[in-house]
Amino acid sequence: QVQLRESGGGLVQAGGSLTLSCAASGSISSLNTMAWYRQAPGKQRELVARITSGGSTFYADSVKGRFTISRDNAKNTVYLQMNSLKFEDTAVYYCKAIVPPRQYWGQGTQVTVSS
Repeated sequence: QVQLRESGGGLVQAGGSLTLSCAASGSISSLNTMAWYRQAPGKQRELVARITSGGSTFYADSVKGRFTISRDNAKNTVYLQMNSLKFEDTAVYYCKAIVPPRQYWGQGTQVTVSS
């Protein structure tokens, strides 16, 4: 079993920055890809960014150039640096970890961007 603990959400003005963290604990000897998703009210959950154990990254078009995903394998932690935040970035952000053959989700952290 794997537990994911997210932190760093909050209220920020448009144009501001936030950094989300997600720490994994438990049976994580083969922690693989980690990712951030988000879900805005009335919308489906969508992939924001992901990073493999080797450091390869992928970003949704809507956040390219503004968000940066990184990970500290020694700490089993993934980060999401969010800059130039927009109102439309408002959502609950979820961390996901893949420990083959299963995947695990965090409980989510709210990010609210005021316009």
